[in-house]
Amino acid sequence: MVDASVAQRLVDEMISNLPRHDPRQRPVHTIGVGVDAYFTASDVAHKYCIAEHFSGQRICAKVRFSNASGGPEQHDGWSDVRGMATRFLLPSGAATDLIATTLREFFARNVEDFLEFTKLDKHESYQRESPWRKILDMLQLKVPRRDPYPGEKTNASAGILSYANRHRFAQLGVFEFKMIGAPVSYARAAYHAIHTFIVEGEDGVRRPVRFSWQPAAGVRNTNSDALPDDNYLRQELDDRLRRWPARFMLMMTIGEAGDAIDDPTRPWPARRVRVVMGTLTLTSVPKDQAAAGEHISFNPWRLVPGIEPSGDPILHARRDAYEVSREMRGGIACPFFNRS
Repeated sequence: MVDASVAQRLVDEMISNLPRHDPRQRPVHTIGVGVDAYFTASDVAHKYCIAEHFSGQRICAKVRFSNASGGPEQHDGWSDVRGMATRFLLPSGAATDLIATTLREFFARNVEDFLEFTKLDKHESYQRESPWRKILDMLQLKVPRRDPYPGEKTNASAGILSYANRHRFAQLGVFEFKMIGAPVSYARAAYHAIHTFIVEGEDGVRRPVRFSWQPAAGVRNTNSDALPDDNYLRQELDDRLRRWPARFMLMMTIGEAGDAIDDPTRPWPARRVRVVMGTLTLTSVPKDQAAAGEHISFNPWRLVPGIEPSGDPILHARRDAYEVSREMRGGIACPFFNRS
């Protein structure tokens, strides 16, 4: 575990980068929507992982989709990482969480990297780039700076690119972040739990794995220039679920010898075995959003027997940082299975 003062510093650094912050809200992934759902494991899931939610029973679930940016601004149409936090409410009375984002790889290997990133993640004046500058960027094999969104006066791009230029390990994550776009729906994006976990199968074999959610409707981004407004994701999801449930497949990728187990910046080869672990069905957007998502305190360390954390330093840091954030905003506490 990280020192309590380090966890507090991580949260404080993130808050310091916000133009304004309401202490009653999350410092990042502030804007979100809670959804009622249920999960059904596949026929083979329990062979690979003995955790309770892979037993085959229908499991009630709570899902919170979110925009990654902090603060009260909506900006659904801006290019931004999206989050999907899922709580499985198990028949035994326990609960377990899976936290994922649309970013496939992270941009920091450890706490020191992340603190350096937050120091550079400062908003500065954001100006439109001239056509000649864009052409020069392309000739130098650089991605041209996009034009500011309507109402966008500041941006942290300069600091983030400076960080990536200094650290090769961050370049894949930062490149994905810059090109990620905006989804037409929270239900039309793929979400990745970037950390490695260790699962135990019914045969006693322990395997390193990474999880991801794949939308049954497929992945689709929108053209932000054509959007009539910048506040559409919650209403779109509500309208969608009134017509028909939306579904995600939970995919589990199994690592092999030589794969990065403790480094979330390094992808695994595409040829790794992937197992369908089950289907998550979204059913409705509750009117009581406080109970549906805002008061739920998700944590990637809320695990049950059959799943354990890897030695990933960022995963270890997230546990206590999430608890600091929960305490600051008065979120509801929930015991961890593994307190070591």
